[in-house]
Amino acid sequence: MAIIESIPNVSEGRRPDVIKRLAEAIRATPGVRLLDYSSDPSHNRSVYTLIGDAEGVKRATLALFEQAVAAIDLRTHRGEHPRLGAVDVVPFVPIEGITMPECVALAKAVGAAVGERFGLPVFLYEEASANPARKNLEDIRRGEFEGLAAKMRAAEWMPDFGPPVPHPSAGATVIGARMPLIAYNINLNTNRLDVAKRIAAAIRHSSGGLRYVKAAGFMLEDRGIAQVSMNLTNYEKTPIFRVFEIVKREAARYGVSILESEIVGLVPSAALIAAAEFYRQIERFGPDQILENRLK
Repeated sequence: MAIIESIPNVSEGRRPDVIKRLAEAIRATPGVRLLDYSSDPSHNRSVYTLIGDAEGVKRATLALFEQAVAAIDLRTHRGEHPRLGAVDVVPFVPIEGITMPECVALAKAVGAAVGERFGLPVFLYEEASANPARKNLEDIRRGEFEGLAAKMRAAEWMPDFGPPVPHPSAGATVIGARMPLIAYNINLNTNRLDVAKRIAAAIRHSSGGLRYVKAAGFMLEDRGIAQVSMNLTNYEKTPIFRVFEIVKREAARYGVSILESEIVGLVPSAALIAAAEFYRQIERFGPDQILENRLK
């Protein structure tokens, strides 16, 4: 059986009724399983993780869009995380029995349906995009919802699907196909946003840092602390423990310590096993030494 993972990011993290309604729209779809969802009020954002076959994932994604477009108005939305649309980004990830080209085909099919059914501009990204200038999510999202109308007046920002102007309340959406990544945040024991931004600049690839790290600095206003928010796009070549140690050293330069770190959504067990091996200095430790793995 083909298994595809989808991780839609939605611009709503403060209204429990809306967040639950979106989860129920996914759960009610035959052929998919909602594995996890989490919300962050400071970012005003929720992340859903679902798996299924291509047809089921497509139906669930369209059901999510139907609820989100009706419930979310970006004209009044405020949050720390950059966003372009009510449903901000939808990646499709090949897990088992499915190829990347098939996930690309799914991204294009869903994008066409979203553009036609909801009147949303759709930008393809990562493996689904044939345009080098529109492969990286941060490049597409730059300017956010507020700058979208002006941005789309340029010929190079015509959407791949949907109308050539933003939806008045739901903006636009970014849909694509990619390999698994880890959404990983480190919270600092300080309210200095400048420190978080300097650390993010030091570790992200686009400004000379680690090859497989995308990072930005944010304030968590409800907690009064600064955060380094990251996507680790290849956890094997840039593992969690290495990122943590470098952030800890960079923070120490400013007299700041790490308060805690967090993983948003799900994470491959291999990433956590590697961290355990590193910190416990366990020699030749592997997945076959984990009891639960031997019970499968």
